[in-house]
Amino acid sequence: MPHPPEILSERLLLPELKLRRVIYNRDHLYVFVEKESSGEVCPGCAGFCVTGYDTRQVRVKDEPIRERKVILYIRKRRFFCRPCGRVFMEPVGGIMPRRRSTQRFRRAVLLACENFSSIKRVRKKFNVSASFVYTALYEQLELRRRTRLYPFTSAIGIDEHAMKRNRKYGHVEFNTIVVDLKNHRPIEVIPGKDAATLRQCLDPIAGPENVRWAVIDMCDPYRKFIRGYFPNAQIVADKFHVLRLITPILNRARIEITGDQRSNPVRRLLLRKRETLSYFERSALDKWLEHHPQMREVYFYKEALRRFYRCRGRDRAKRSLIALLDHMAASQLPEIKRLRSTLKRWLDEILNHFSSGLTNAQTEGFNNKAKVAKRMAYGYRSQNNFRLRVLNACA
Repeated sequence: MPHPPEILSERLLLPELKLRRVIYNRDHLYVFVEKESSGEVCPGCAGFCVTGYDTRQVRVKDEPIRERKVILYIRKRRFFCRPCGRVFMEPVGGIMPRRRSTQRFRRAVLLACENFSSIKRVRKKFNVSASFVYTALYEQLELRRRTRLYPFTSAIGIDEHAMKRNRKYGHVEFNTIVVDLKNHRPIEVIPGKDAATLRQCLDPIAGPENVRWAVIDMCDPYRKFIRGYFPNAQIVADKFHVLRLITPILNRARIEITGDQRSNPVRRLLLRKRETLSYFERSALDKWLEHHPQMREVYFYKEALRRFYRCRGRDRAKRSLIALLDHMAASQLPEIKRLRSTLKRWLDEILNHFSSGLTNAQTEGFNNKAKVAKRMAYGYRSQNNFRLRVLNACA
C-alpha cells in the first residue's frame, strides 16, 4: 500500500515531480518538490543533454486545495549543452515558459471569473493582482478557443451587430458574426464588415467549398463577399428581414394620420398578424382603414407579403411573388415602388428560403448573447478580448 507522501505526489502534484517535504499552516500549503529525469532536450539544437550546470529554486503558485493556497517550491536543474554551448533550465509539464503559476491555477482563475460577479472577488480569492486576472483569463479563453477549430459545414449564417461608436469620425463600428447553422455554434467574430477583413479572418478556417447555403439579411456587401469566397454556396435572404421591409412604410403612413402616439391602439392592430385578431378588432381596424385609402393599400401589401411566406414549395412561392410584384407595379405610392425594386433585386435569394427552409434566427440569438456580454462588461476596448468572450459564451 502506498505511503501518504506517494499518494499526494501521484494525485496532486504535476507530472514528473517528486515530493521532498510539506509545510502547512492555516492558510497556506508549501510543497517542496524536484523533477526526476535523466536529462533534457536542448531547445537550441534539439540534442539530449545530461551535463548539469547548477540548480535553482523556483516559487510557483498552484491551484488551491480546500481554500488553502498552494505554493510549489521547485528545485530545477540547469543543463549545459556541449554541442551548441547553451545553458538552459529544465521545463516542467503543466507550467508554461516564464510563468510563475501552473496552468491549473490559471484555469481555476478562469472558472472563478465565469462564476463570480466581479473581478474584485477573484482577486481576493486567489490573492493576485487585477492585471494577472485579465492576463490569465484571456490566455485561457484563447487556449479553449483553439480546441474548437472546426471547418465550415453545409449551412452558415452571417449577421452584424454594433460594437461601438468611432470617437474620431462618429460613425458606428460593426462586428460580423459567422455561425454554423448545422451544429448551432459560432465560427468567428470579425471586426468590421468589409470583404477584405472578412476574407483575412476566415482564411484560416478550412472547407469554404463545403458551404451550400449562406443565410444573410438583405446586405449587398455580404452578398458580394459570399459569391466570391464560397464557390458552391447559394444565398438565402432571411425571412424576418424581408418581412420587416414594409414595417417602416407602415409606421410612417400611420404617423402622418395619428401622430407619433405609441399608445394608440391602431398601432398595435396594424402590426399584429391579421389571423390573430378577434372579430371585433378586425372589424374596428377595417372601418378605420376605410377612411384612409393609402394606409389601406400599405396594410394590404403587408398582409400579402406575409401570406407569400405561407406558400409550400419554391414553384408556388415564385408564382405568388411574381403576382405580388405585378400588383405592386400599379401602385402610385413611391414607398411601394421602392419596396418592389428591392424585392426584385433579391428575388432569387428570397425564393431560396423555400428550397432550404433556413432562417437567421440562430445568428440573431448569438448576436443577442454578444450584446449581453458587452453590457455585462460595460463595453470592451480590446476587440480580441470581446471576440474571445463571445466565442466562449456561445460555444
